[in-house]
Amino acid sequence: MSGPDKPAGMPRGPGGVVVLGEVLVELSALSPWKDGGSLRLAFSGDALNAAAASAAAGAHTVLVARVPDDELGDALVQRVAELGIDTRHLIRTGGQHGVYLSHADPEGLRQFAYARKGSAGSELSPEDLDEDLLRGAGVVLGSGVACAISPSAAAAVHRAAEIAPRFVYDPNFRPRLTSARDAAEHLRRLAPLAEVVTPSWPGEVGDLLGLPAQSAAEAVQGILALGARDVVLTCGSAGVLLWHAGTLEHIPGVHAPLVVDQTGAGDCLTGTLVARLAVGDDLAEAARLAVAAAALSVQGQGGTGHIPTLDETRSARAAASLQGADQP
Repeated sequence: MSGPDKPAGMPRGPGGVVVLGEVLVELSALSPWKDGGSLRLAFSGDALNAAAASAAAGAHTVLVARVPDDELGDALVQRVAELGIDTRHLIRTGGQHGVYLSHADPEGLRQFAYARKGSAGSELSPEDLDEDLLRGAGVVLGSGVACAISPSAAAAVHRAAEIAPRFVYDPNFRPRLTSARDAAEHLRRLAPLAEVVTPSWPGEVGDLLGLPAQSAAEAVQGILALGARDVVLTCGSAGVLLWHAGTLEHIPGVHAPLVVDQTGAGDCLTGTLVARLAVGDDLAEAARLAVAAAALSVQGQGGTGHIPTLDETRSARAAASLQGADQP
């Protein structure tokens, strides 16, 4: 949005998701970086990746982010709309785009370089939040990336967590953006406000909790000790470990038919999860679909290179069950 007019809030009724964060310009390559190499221009960032997955999974999804008011920003907003995301709460502003370069090989290994310090997106603040929108949302999603890019963006995430009836927090720890100590402090403060926390294992939980190598079940208990209500511990291709209503359940991974680029797979999982929670699925069913969507997403190049439809995700989940993939 731009100017003094306040955009419309969340449409009435269940099913709405609000995602907060920064959108980045993505320059990706399938070969090692070198002079004269080819790059694919797209738009990504954890907030956009998750919002795209949420919209594809059936939830009306609003993205709250700051976008530079220039020609590249126009193309960014157009892409957000093409992904089925509500753009009415995008804030057009002055400033520069955040950019990152990535290289992924067929095994899914990744290499990143960022130029995002001082970006327009990092200037997100509590003043940018429509509190009526947040109160009316089915689920609000915030992440550790948004908490790391600036103090004002972190304050926006914390304010959203205080307002939202249902808040989901993805710690999404990035050592290039912040220290484990600071990321752990955000997790400590936000976990008690979250309906679900979605950390990754083994690296992230160990880093943030300051614990040595541990089992996934112990990692879940460490997050619960911070005050989290439910935990979806993501374990890469092994699926997730789910804690809900006092029960620990392993939801195995779904086989990826083709691996091009794993960028955004975790965001796809989280976005699908919050969408299905918002439309009324229970946490276990939402997690099963989220695991399947994440596996399908790695077929595309870049963070939003392949966003599976809900039908594709359901088919993949059903096929995995028939093939016995639900056996630990």
